[in-house]
Amino acid sequence: QVQPVESGGGLVQAGASLRLSCAASARTFSRYAMGWFRQAPGKEREFLVGISSSYGASTYYADSVKGRFTISRDNAKNTLYLQMNRLKPEDTAVYYCAARLVFSGYVPAAKDEYNYWGQGTQVTVSS
Repeated sequence: QVQPVESGGGLVQAGASLRLSCAASARTFSRYAMGWFRQAPGKEREFLVGISSSYGASTYYADSVKGRFTISRDNAKNTLYLQMNRLKPEDTAVYYCAARLVFSGYVPAAKDEYNYWGQGTQVTVSS
């Protein structure tokens, strides 16, 4: 099993950058496809971006963040990252990372496909 723990959220001004981290407690972290989601008050949890396990080399971005957000992972550190640039007030939400054991290059994009979730970290972007 893997237990994701997010960090790096905070309050920033519009146009700023922020990097979120997700530390995962699993010796087999590299075997997990990972994803970032967010949920704003009163809205559904939204997929942002995913990255394949070490069995592939794929990423998949939602159109809403393509070109502004970048996902990466460091398997040696059991850590997933989300670099967020040119933040907007509408990016305000709780950000979650999620994991799914995948023995291929497949990148899950639906929240129901992920088995393990962190507690989330709040990102607030002021105008």
